[in-house]
Amino acid sequence: MVKAEWGTRYICFKCSARFYDLKKPTPLCPKCGADQTKAPVKSHTSAPRPRTRSLVPDELEADERVVEGDLGELGEIGLDEIEVEEEEEET
Repeated sequence: MVKAEWGTRYICFKCSARFYDLKKPTPLCPKCGADQTKAPVKSHTSAPRPRTRSLVPDELEADERVVEGDLGELGEIGLDEIEVEEEEEET
């Protein structure tokens, strides 16, 4: 809960301690004694770096990406080899 009589809340730029200035003219960190008015200015003027994309070679087709041994125990199964189990009707 923030109380107005405590003053402004600061996070020290040197030791990252959180404290209130208690409405004193110079906000000093109680842990390290750093003057918060001399904090370095954060610049947001630099543009973010563009993300790099991973490229897939165009000469590879989807069928060439699968190596013959990658199919495991099943191998290649044709549609005519799949057996469909028919459910019995209950009467």
